[in-house]
Amino acid sequence: MSRHRGPARVLGTIVGAGIAWGLFESQWVEARQVQVPVPGLPAALDGLRILHLSDFHLGSLSLNARALRKAVDWASTSEADLVAMTGDLLSRPRGEEDLRWALRRLRGRHGAFVVLGNHDVAVTRDPFSAAHEVEDLKREGATLLRDEAASIDGLGARVQVVGADPTTYLARRSRLEELADPDADLRLLLCHFPEVVDRLHPGAFHLVLAGHVHGGQVCLPYPGGKVSFGELRPRYPEGVFRLEGTTLVVSRGTGTAFVPFRFFARPEATELVLRPAG
Repeated sequence: MSRHRGPARVLGTIVGAGIAWGLFESQWVEARQVQVPVPGLPAALDGLRILHLSDFHLGSLSLNARALRKAVDWASTSEADLVAMTGDLLSRPRGEEDLRWALRRLRGRHGAFVVLGNHDVAVTRDPFSAAHEVEDLKREGATLLRDEAASIDGLGARVQVVGADPTTYLARRSRLEELADPDADLRLLLCHFPEVVDRLHPGAFHLVLAGHVHGGQVCLPYPGGKVSFGELRPRYPEGVFRLEGTTLVVSRGTGTAFVPFRFFARPEATELVLRPAG
């Protein structure tokens, strides 16, 4: 019997260390600034700063609220022109107060814009998630867009923000291009799902911000990349993608879903600095 205790003890130590690391990484927020090339960006908008946050998953049995607080503490020192949040804000109703606290602290100089994700409208296989759609975010200074558009003044050029509703998107009933203003100097689309770019005509929107994938959340690295256990080969896993007429930015988000761990997919809060594409 004693001969088997050694390997079992080693295995237990490895599992325990893995759990501890996954919990640590889930709140090891990477706060960074990223230069983003945008096709057709006018000179007046060169250097425009957008604070991009996503996938809070507040209210779940996790350290998500702590990770968001770290992200907000960093982001609140930014002088971003706009704040963009791209969905999966809540996993359970009890997270709403944390969400409203974050929104009150994250106000860009020209507004904060929010869209919902699939967890927010109960389209998920996560057994620990229970939908609770937030409403009336104006008290917190944010604008919730559900297949709606908003115009922004005071930037020296015409800027339009369009927000996709997850319900119509998943039902393939979205008509996002019909909301786009062809005369806008910058057309910005917020959608929880990165694959929205595959449904759009090139150049329909200059810039698309998304989340959803968590950078894989639980990943195994290999030379030249990593494999995600959630989605083995996501088309747009994380980062900046230069497409025909459009730039897509996918955030790893700050929270976790299904399990409260992250491996090789740190949570992130990102300040995007827009530059004309070469």
